[in-house]
Amino acid sequence: MTEPDFWNDQETAQEVIQEVNGLKGLVHTLEDYEETLGNLEVSYELVKEEEDEELRADLETETEQLHKDLDQFELDILLSEPYDKNNAILELHPGAGGTESQDWTSMLLRMYKRWAESRGFKVETLDYLPGDEAGVKSVTLMIKGHNAYGYLKAEKGVHRLVRISPFDSSGRRHTSFASCEVMPEFNDEVEIDVKNEDLKIDTYRASGAGGQHVNTTDSAVRITHLPTNTIVTCQNERSQIKNREQAMKMLKSKLYQQEIERQQQEMDEIRGEQKEIGWGSQIRSYVFHPYNMVKDHRTNTESGNTQGVMDGQLNMFINAYLRSRMDG
Repeated sequence: MTEPDFWNDQETAQEVIQEVNGLKGLVHTLEDYEETLGNLEVSYELVKEEEDEELRADLETETEQLHKDLDQFELDILLSEPYDKNNAILELHPGAGGTESQDWTSMLLRMYKRWAESRGFKVETLDYLPGDEAGVKSVTLMIKGHNAYGYLKAEKGVHRLVRISPFDSSGRRHTSFASCEVMPEFNDEVEIDVKNEDLKIDTYRASGAGGQHVNTTDSAVRITHLPTNTIVTCQNERSQIKNREQAMKMLKSKLYQQEIERQQQEMDEIRGEQKEIGWGSQIRSYVFHPYNMVKDHRTNTESGNTQGVMDGQLNMFINAYLRSRMDG
């Protein structure tokens, strides 16, 4: 960063700064924990000498909190797989069921935005297609921050909702599904050969949430990779050139992810397996009726605080999944 030509390439400079900030954060956090531990040791000696019950209660509370903090810190350190540190591209798609599942997708969109913001990550909407009556038909987010992909890879799969439908005048219970796809964002660290003749590139007019036109030019870009029928769209930028650059990055990320999953299936690792968005394939169930419970079917982690989870309190599920993979 002290090199005189550091800022010549803005994009690379930002990536370096993001990585440095992530590493600085780890070091500063460790120093804070060492200081906390020192303070707890002093408090412990005082408790032994004075037998102060109030001081003892404070010591127990602070010690328990340090345990939790160190558990989280250990995960931050252990996220060392290739591209864990990268930004994440997250896509949400409703399953069958029209308005029901499209509304569920919009609820998941809010949940992931809340979670990302709680971790200090930056969220950009790359593509957004509103639902017919309510909710979302599809949405693609870029979540920027150190280890964003490392954490969010735990969310890949089908999410199931059980609730009394607000769209059903008879007040019946409905089950809805939505899928979450997660990929690392790649820049130049991965070489993926994409031939121009394999691409079909369409441009169209961008539209925002609610259907209003973002601008009056055909700046949105859709790229189809013909050999794999992989489709990516981007309408985040006002410039067609920038949208095309971002769409190409997304395409490379998708093609890389497909290759990784192909290799993993050969090794009988089902991580990230995507089945039909429906019964029997969900990674997590969110039950709002007849009781309140969110359960992750891969780790059996449960929470009765459904509102908290929908407000972005996902760390217990993400951490449990990542630990189960590390232990395995």
